[in-house]
Amino acid sequence: MKLALIGTHGVGKTTLAYDVCALLKKAGRNVELVTEVARRCPFPVNEATTLEAQLWILHAQIAAELEAAQRAETVICDRAVLDNYCYLVNKCGRQAELESWLVRWLRSYQLLVGVPLVRESIYAEGFRQPSLTDGFRATDRAFQQRIDALLKELLTEPPFDTFAERVLWLDGIRQSQWAETVMGAVEPGQAPKVEDRTRAAG
Repeated sequence: MKLALIGTHGVGKTTLAYDVCALLKKAGRNVELVTEVARRCPFPVNEATTLEAQLWILHAQIAAELEAAQRAETVICDRAVLDNYCYLVNKCGRQAELESWLVRWLRSYQLLVGVPLVRESIYAEGFRQPSLTDGFRATDRAFQQRIDALLKELLTEPPFDTFAERVLWLDGIRQSQWAETVMGAVEPGQAPKVEDRTRAAG
């Protein structure tokens, strides 16, 4: 089982991935988490990225997923190759020679979970994740929105439109239930109810 979260940067994918991993481990699953590989990229990223940088990131993402699959029966990726491709397209345009390869890899995800852009700002009040304030993450709102729009656009166009119906889009209003929603899709009947988690926390 391999699940990937998709969406622009700064929407909470990594936090959600950790939450889902915790729930799956409690349910007895052997889980491996694949986190953002772009942080290790030796080339410029974010708005200043290059074709070389994005090719490095795509290959590193796939390599990390292959390694994770050797260590655990369940792999959670806090982004998919499609997310990484969006940054390449934003900077360099679509690369037809890469797309059939990306489609083949997208088929390796049993579930794609779409994380919506719901916050007014990447630095919204009460949302001070370290990953958003460590100097790595791009903080330009327009750039964040462009990647979000590009991801949705690619899912409406060949060859990626075949995956649109396979995306479980999360409800932007019910963020507190995101982990349970994903858990319910992976392990039907195993997801704890939100009120149960609240009582346990109290």
